[in-house]
Amino acid sequence: MSPVLRDLALFAATMATGLMAGLFYAFTIAVMPGLAASDDRTYVVAMRRINIAIQNGWFGIAFAGSLLLTLAAALLHLGEPELPWLGAAFVSYGLVLVLTFSVNIPLNVALDKVDEAGRAAEHAAARERFETKWVRWNLARTLLNVAAFGFLIWALAL
Repeated sequence: MSPVLRDLALFAATMATGLMAGLFYAFTIAVMPGLAASDDRTYVVAMRRINIAIQNGWFGIAFAGSLLLTLAAALLHLGEPELPWLGAAFVSYGLVLVLTFSVNIPLNVALDKVDEAGRAAEHAAARERFETKWVRWNLARTLLNVAAFGFLIWALAL
């Protein structure tokens, strides 16, 4: 296999995973703490708008690309010393996707059903069902994504 193709796949996987790690990290250290200081209606409306805005091609490329590019890099590095690190990155990022699809997205979908113009009690109840669980599992996604990024950096270093 072409060493250039192998290196390119590993580089692209690392870049995509790094972008996603940065996104989750930003939510963990800035976005969610910032929103935590807001009132219930502002919180609900802001999260709904973020959930709409994030559904775009650039996000999709990095979100799905990270796993696919890591898999491609692993397949191109079969029998190479980087393979265990690529496998660890693939599993770690795969767990990010499992958490996203099993926890965070269902919470987002439930929040999308809340009437933005609804009563204050409705916003408070929606936030209560959403915030703690979403933030906790986003932290788990962040840690797993940063681990995947670290594994890929280590594979690049090899």
